[in-house]
Amino acid sequence: MRVLLVEDDQILGASLKKALEKHAYGIDWLRDGQSALLCLESLDFGAVVLDINLPELSGIEVLKGIRRRGNRVPVLLLTALDTVRQKVEGLDEGADDYMVKPFDLDELLARVRALTRRRDGRAETIIRCGLVEVDPSAMIVRKAGSQVHTTAKEFHLLSLLMERSGRYVTKNDIEYSLYDAGNTVESNTTEVTIYNLRKKLGSEFIKSIRGVGYLIER
Repeated sequence: MRVLLVEDDQILGASLKKALEKHAYGIDWLRDGQSALLCLESLDFGAVVLDINLPELSGIEVLKGIRRRGNRVPVLLLTALDTVRQKVEGLDEGADDYMVKPFDLDELLARVRALTRRRDGRAETIIRCGLVEVDPSAMIVRKAGSQVHTTAKEFHLLSLLMERSGRYVTKNDIEYSLYDAGNTVESNTTEVTIYNLRKKLGSEFIKSIRGVGYLIER
């Protein structure tokens, strides 16, 4: 899933980007509100982690702008000020959740997962398709109850396909969701990863139609 991170603090931003990438997210990291608003006008994201105190435009102004355009992307606000007024303002303007700095990275990851579950209409944390299940919080894959060892790249791609089970996902969608704009993706990366997953999970688990995409049935 592609996440937009908007944080002007270099140290915190780098830590958040690293943590989110480790847990199957493709990250675009911006450092000011104006750039974030322009980015959200042209690109789709699965979630936004948005600091309130930003240069150019505040996080609240960014939030107002995207909600006025009807963009319903889940937004998690970050702030260094633990004030009721600021929390109320952010939630009333359309934020989905709120965290006060300093915070625990594991809690932030859990909150992002909760936002995306609600967006997808899922109540359970575990994603299941047939005999295969994925645990996003522990980054574990199981088939028929037995753990299947996967690389980070394999886990990320499998999670994406299982989250969108029942729908074909194109190669472009996979690369957009899992890699940020700064990463160079080799032309056969997706095909190689799919091949490896099929060897581990069964040749028929991930279906494909040339020119359409890849599908995992519900």
